[in-house]
Amino acid sequence: MDYSVLMLALGANVCFALGSQIFTSFSRSIGAYWMNWFKASVALVLFSITILFFPSYWQSLESKIILILLLSGFVGLGIGDVFLLKGFGSMGPSRTIMIFGFQPLILGVLSYFLFGQVVELNRLFAIVFFIGCLLILSFESYKEKGHWEIQGLLYAFLGVCLDASGVLITRYAYESDLELNPLMSNFWRTIGAISFFILLKPFIKVYFINPLLKMRKRDRALAILGSILGTYLSLLFFLSALQKANLATLSGIAITGTVFSGIFECIIEKKAPSKYLWFALGSFFIGMRLLLF
Repeated sequence: MDYSVLMLALGANVCFALGSQIFTSFSRSIGAYWMNWFKASVALVLFSITILFFPSYWQSLESKIILILLLSGFVGLGIGDVFLLKGFGSMGPSRTIMIFGFQPLILGVLSYFLFGQVVELNRLFAIVFFIGCLLILSFESYKEKGHWEIQGLLYAFLGVCLDASGVLITRYAYESDLELNPLMSNFWRTIGAISFFILLKPFIKVYFINPLLKMRKRDRALAILGSILGTYLSLLFFLSALQKANLATLSGIAITGTVFSGIFECIIEKKAPSKYLWFALGSFFIGMRLLLF
């Protein structure tokens, strides 16, 4: 396992887990559509500024590659993240991110058929232990509530499936253009995400600018911080890892965001980690050892 890929993937998880705490708050108070539009807009501005300051990263891409990236952003960052944020609002971030435990299975099978990628035995066992994090924390949720939250689970599952589709489409772009860099792919993907909201506006009554104008400065700064962490940095790290990582392994690492999100929830809510979280962490570290050795 390439250490640089591992660090990038873990960096993406930590940033997204932190950002998801903020996304949850605004998704509940204002709505998932607004939060998703805002974070995509902030990310696009930051990717544009980054390219402006580092013009060597700008690439003139073929129309085919641009369309692939726009579709990826439209599906994954646009539609998919709306369902994901609805899951955040309904179940909370850590339990929603648990559903990412299904993504290694989806991507592992599809990447085998689409890209001929093979899941090595040690990676397969590592993914099993990562999914163990999902099962342990899911059981904790069931013990607390006594029932499964069907609507929230459905939102989360749809979000994960659409996110996986966006990842596969992006990987296809990398396979089609080996010189494509993560900064350019993120730039076009965020444009694709925002195009979803432009097309959606005539059909759904969603106000994007008014909530922003009515916010206190502190809340506005918090929304920007969440967008920087959970979208700009998270996407930059993740797509840098995606450029050269095995898809099934990468998505296996990605679900460890559940553990990070659970830890951050404990810190924010000022409560001690439960025994289930400790077991989940143990499963996570075993999986990491299998990946590294």
